[in-house]
Amino acid sequence: MTTIYDVARLAQVSTSTVSRVLNGHSSVDPDLAARVRQAMLDLDYRPNAVARSLRRQRTSLWAVIISDIGNPFFTSLVRGIEDVAQEAGFSVVLCNGDEDPDKETRYVTAALAERMAGVIISPSGRPALINRLTEAGMPVVAIDRQPRGVAVDTVLVDNVHGAEMATAHLVDSGYRRIACITGPRRISTAVQRVRGFQRALRAAGRPAPEDLVRYADFREDGGYQAMSSLLSAAEPPDAVFVANNLMTVGAVECLLDRDVVVPTECGVVGFDDIPWAHLVRPSLSTVAQPTYDLGRAAASLLTERITNPAKTSSTVTLRTALQIRESSVRSLPATNGQPVEGAPARSAGVEDGCPAITTRRHRTGAPAPRARRASRP
Repeated sequence: MTTIYDVARLAQVSTSTVSRVLNGHSSVDPDLAARVRQAMLDLDYRPNAVARSLRRQRTSLWAVIISDIGNPFFTSLVRGIEDVAQEAGFSVVLCNGDEDPDKETRYVTAALAERMAGVIISPSGRPALINRLTEAGMPVVAIDRQPRGVAVDTVLVDNVHGAEMATAHLVDSGYRRIACITGPRRISTAVQRVRGFQRALRAAGRPAPEDLVRYADFREDGGYQAMSSLLSAAEPPDAVFVANNLMTVGAVECLLDRDVVVPTECGVVGFDDIPWAHLVRPSLSTVAQPTYDLGRAAASLLTERITNPAKTSSTVTLRTALQIRESSVRSLPATNGQPVEGAPARSAGVEDGCPAITTRRHRTGAPAPRARRASRP
């Protein structure tokens, strides 16, 4: 059986260096760490996970507890986490909290019972869960959502600014009665995005009435029901900012079912870019988040926390970018303009024959566009 001594001999380093690489210490010179990993590959070395866990009182696993595995936003985010974890010698266990505080609690209990090396969590709103992790000495990083009343490493995007950009764009596009569909009041992202929506309206000298705001569940059905409620009002909106991708899908489906033409009768901007947003008709305007970078930043903070448990907690906030497409502009210019706030170039219209913007509500997996009403704008 290959031992740590064999790896050290082949890599021409000390056994303590091999041990530090195995334990994910960032203090190892990158060239030495690369030699150690190559030697482990060449020798097909596999450390005894049980023995290492007993010695270190931790496994080499990270629990990544996300709020909705069906949301494509998390796909790239988890990839960013995993890439950094692998570089640091850790493996990732993916847990679907499913926006269910009780289910999230069970995963936190499991992470503590299995003595995992750390936890990255998109919290559903219970600060007591994160307190439970930190009080047990578990390295933890919150991602995507700001936990209330807890001093913990956190990675976010500037939700207020992103929502403000989206709403200001709808104002500039000539829409007069702009609504907002956001998530549950207990979740920081929902609150921050409606705050940005209201800030943009006030900056434009407009009121921000509560009757134009709907609090939903960050799911497709919730977006559909919220949009239906807005359209049934005595004065329905002529534009809507929707605070996440799945609710945007539901809201647009509702508009189609009600024969409301996008963007002529109702403009739409969503939050979170959707992989097929530029392929549907009309193409969908969105606030794009740097999801892969979010994951990498969270994993880097967790690695630092494992190496230095006493360090002061920090918050990393990344910028969003507004992707202006057809769903929010009543009359697009003849040529594509410049991106907003550093976003990639504005998406061009796609060839005739692409499917109209629509979907059906799927219970699992990412929703996909389906051909429908192709003759409509």
